[in-house]
Amino acid sequence: QVQLVESGGGLVQAGGSLRLSCAASVRTFSMYFMGWFRQAPGKEREFVAAISWRGGSTYYVDSVKGRFTISRDNAQKTVTLQMNSLKPEDTAVYYCAAGRTSGGYDLITGYDYWGQGTQVTVSS
Repeated sequence: QVQLVESGGGLVQAGGSLRLSCAASVRTFSMYFMGWFRQAPGKEREFVAAISWRGGSTYYVDSVKGRFTISRDNAQKTVTLQMNSLKPEDTAVYYCAAGRTSGGYDLITGYDYWGQGTQVTVSS
């Protein structure tokens, strides 16, 4: 069983930055592919970013490329999403997710465990 707890959400003006963190309570954190998803009101949950087991590979949805950076610290069992140049359309609840395999890293079904989410609100 993996428990994931997100933190770092909040309210920020357009153009600002936020740093989301996800802490995992599992001994074998390095065995999990990690991802961030988001869900805006009235919309489906969508992929944002993912990172491979040792952090050697990262993946992003086109809309956040160049603005968001995903990273992980396997010793601390954390994954971080640095979000810069935020836009109002980035407003959503952001979820951390963990999966055993990399297949479907951009799919909800590709992950086995989910956090409860943290709200990010970007004002114009």
